[in-house]
Amino acid sequence: MKNIENQMATLRLHGMAQAMQTLAETRRHLDLSFMEGLEVLLQAEQQQREQNRFERLRKNARFRYQASIEELHLEASRGISKDQVTTLAQGAYLQAGEAVLITGATGCGKSFIASALGHQACRQGYKVAYFNVQKMMQKMKIARLEGTIHKFFEKMAKTDLLILDDFGLTPLARQQQLDIMELIEDRHGRKSTILASQLPVVNWFDIMGEATIADAILDRLVHTSHRIELKGESLRKTHQNT
Repeated sequence: MKNIENQMATLRLHGMAQAMQTLAETRRHLDLSFMEGLEVLLQAEQQQREQNRFERLRKNARFRYQASIEELHLEASRGISKDQVTTLAQGAYLQAGEAVLITGATGCGKSFIASALGHQACRQGYKVAYFNVQKMMQKMKIARLEGTIHKFFEKMAKTDLLILDDFGLTPLARQQQLDIMELIEDRHGRKSTILASQLPVVNWFDIMGEATIADAILDRLVHTSHRIELKGESLRKTHQNT
C-alpha cells in the first residue's frame, strides 16, 4: 500500500494518494470492489486538481477582497436582489462576453460585489484580472515607456473577466481615453468586463472627455450590460455605528 502511495506522489497524483491513505485508515478499501475503489480515487484526483486550479486563478486575479457569493447581503432595498445575483453566479454573462456595471456611493459594497463575482468566475475556471483603474493607468503608462504595451493589451484581451474598480474617480486624459477604448473594443462581445464606480452611468460620459471616444466606449458597455445600482448609506459607517 505504501509503495502505491509513493508512486502516486511521484506521478503527482496527490488527490489519489490522499484518498488512498484515507481509505486505508478507515479500512474502507476492504469493502470496495476494484472498480469502486478506482472511481473513488479518480474523483478525489479530479476534485484536487479543480481546487488547485481555482487557487491559482484566485491568486493571480489579485482581488481587493477575498469575497464569495455566499457572503453577499442580498437586500432589494440596497438595489441588489437574490435573483440577479443567482443569474450572474451561473456565469451566462461570461459565456456571452457581457458587461456588469456596479454603481453606488462610497463604501456601499461595490468592490466587495465585484470581488465576489470574480471569485465565482474563478470557481468556474475562468481567468480573472482585478485592477483599480488609477493603478492600471499607471501600469499602462510604464508599459508604454518600456515598449511592452502591446503585450499588456494582448494579455487583457485574453482574460476572461476584467474587473475595473473605482472607475471615474478622476477625468480621463486623452491617452487614457484611447487606452480604455482599446481595452473595451478588444473585449466587446468576446470577454466580460465588470466596472465599479461611484458615479451613476449617466455621468460617465462627462469623465471620458471627447464625445466620439465616450460614445464608442459607452455603446460597447451599456446596451447589453447587467446593472447593479446600489442604494443606501455606506456599509462602513453602518458597521462603525453598530
